[in-house]
Amino acid sequence: VQAEDLFMVRTHLSFPEAMVVLQESIGEQGYTLSRVQRVDIGLTSFGYETDKYRLVFFGKLDEVRKIADQYPELVPYVPLKIAIFAEDQDTILLSSSFSHLRPFYASSTLQADFDRWENDVTAILERVRLAQ
Repeated sequence: VQAEDLFMVRTHLSFPEAMVVLQESIGEQGYTLSRVQRVDIGLTSFGYETDKYRLVFFGKLDEVRKIADQYPELVPYVPLKIAIFAEDQDTILLSSSFSHLRPFYASSTLQADFDRWENDVTAILERVRLAQ
């Protein structure tokens, strides 16, 4: 589902199961997992009661280097990332589109990269959503 510039899916998989499927789906889409960052430590200081909240970073090294060289202002957007967190018995995954950046870049090559990244993230999220 797309809401504004977010891609979000809900799965009935448990958090650990969804995390495994997410990481497998990232590889199946041709990306390399960069790192998994815990963010729940900061959330608990604000009163949230979950220990199941992560940011999953992934990309293709050559693309990340190309973007860093040609568009250093886009470094915060690469590697790509998906947030994954538990909500009751479900797991929610979300990622941002590049719609908010498109108006600032006329390059057809970069626009094609944005399109491909969005399609790939959507495919990854859909695999997790459909997993049993």
